[in-house]
Amino acid sequence: MELPGELRAALDDALAALPAKRLATVAADLSLRYRAGTPPPGGTFARSREDIAAYAAVRLPATYAASYAALRQVRERLPDWEPATLADFGAGPGTAMWAASAVWPDLAHSTLVEREAEMIAFGQRLAAEAQSSAIHAATWIKTDLLGTWDIAPHDLVITSYVLGELPEPQHAAFLQRLWERTAGTLVIIEPGTPAGFARIRQARLQLLAAGAHTVAPCPHDQPCPMVDDNWCHFSQRVARSRLHRQVKGGDLGFEDEKFAFAAMARLAPEPIRGRVIRHPQVQKGHIDLELCTPADGLQRTVVTRKDRARFRQARDLRWGSILPMADEQAEPAEEDDAAD
Repeated sequence: MELPGELRAALDDALAALPAKRLATVAADLSLRYRAGTPPPGGTFARSREDIAAYAAVRLPATYAASYAALRQVRERLPDWEPATLADFGAGPGTAMWAASAVWPDLAHSTLVEREAEMIAFGQRLAAEAQSSAIHAATWIKTDLLGTWDIAPHDLVITSYVLGELPEPQHAAFLQRLWERTAGTLVIIEPGTPAGFARIRQARLQLLAAGAHTVAPCPHDQPCPMVDDNWCHFSQRVARSRLHRQVKGGDLGFEDEKFAFAAMARLAPEPIRGRVIRHPQVQKGHIDLELCTPADGLQRTVVTRKDRARFRQARDLRWGSILPMADEQAEPAEEDDAAD
């Protein structure tokens, strides 16, 4: 997949003032600060306009890819649901808002909550180039996520790559506040690592206990069947611009963003048979599938050519696909979804 043309042009314009070599230097320094794990005085890793520009150059495309892929799974499970309002907590430069507007073009209004004034300014500069009123006329609120804020419920609530930046003892209270402000569906996205998945699993458990229903990716409201070193995650491939390659020091024209997420709703979606949770392994004469199912939890199944109808369905399945009902054709995932 690629960034929307408006967003790509706005990002290129916002980054034009800084040479690629300078952006690469700042991005490398910013990455070292993140890996060190200890926020500097003031509690923020991105401390300047250059930091925020470098962050956007490196992370905005991947964050957009993960947000878009997760929200497409929500739309697939809730095909008749059309959110009119969006609230993004820890919005950064508004990346998830752009993804939500691409998935639901009729989105009417967005509220973005972000602590850093320079990040808000950068996001507003990007949004000024958008045709969508939900992006162009978005409401930005500068506040600390762990501080005091009073925001009305919104149809769609998102928090992406935020839990890992908050103190763990504060997670439960933060999630409870988000759920109270969710009129329809809450989407939580974290890195596709064991630690990121552990945060997602705990958040899902808490929200299930609060009465939420799982929309995606889980095909049920039961406890997660993942055990030991296994973890549930997905991957989305996104095209790299020339500047993106220069800043990241990479030669490939794409990158694969791995992410874990949970989408929890007030109303239960229609049931499904299961979801493909790993890249299907296509062998000579058969296809190996790893599934998560409501009836049997984690399940490995082999579909052979002898079962022609099921084999035809299996050929269309991708990592993240919903397992079709017996009399349905599979809806293939996007062609540029990444393999593991």
